[in-house]
Amino acid sequence: MLIIDYQLQEELRPILNAGEKLLWAGRPKRGIILKRSDAILIPFSLLWGGFAIVWETIAIVANTPWFFKLFGVPFVVVGLYLMVGRFFMDARKRAKTIYALTGDRVIIETGQTAVKSLQIRTLPDISLDLKKDGSGSILFGVGDMMGLKMSGSAIQGTQLTTSLDFIYDARDVYNKILDLQNSIINK
Repeated sequence: MLIIDYQLQEELRPILNAGEKLLWAGRPKRGIILKRSDAILIPFSLLWGGFAIVWETIAIVANTPWFFKLFGVPFVVVGLYLMVGRFFMDARKRAKTIYALTGDRVIIETGQTAVKSLQIRTLPDISLDLKKDGSGSILFGVGDMMGLKMSGSAIQGTQLTTSLDFIYDARDVYNKILDLQNSIINK
């Protein structure tokens, strides 16, 4: 059964259209989460960051010209972001994200300024990635390459798949979206 939190209802009120009824609202899981894509990204980030840190350390200790010392700084910064920072940035983004479902659309609000709406009647392929605890993600689009969530067109470099990530009642929300689509088709 889908339950709507009153606080989420109030936060979503400004972006709802007149007469639009909220059927479900929720937030993604909070905190640092490891994804399937991390099986590739963690070793890569350790190699990148490790090499960059070693380069920079050697450049400083060996008293090389200032150019060599400066050259390694951006690589160290990127390495630190890949090794550690991306987990905190992802957690911060999810903490500000609200998902909603109305009779007409799926709403994804990331912060106070970014709102994405997907019309129920024109949704692309929908897939459910369910975890043992009942949480999961709903993907709108085709494909899921190691958790990188790329649509068929993204492989050609054009578009990333939209999704409701790490929601607690994933199967209920997924079924509700399918029911809404079927009710539109059967009208």
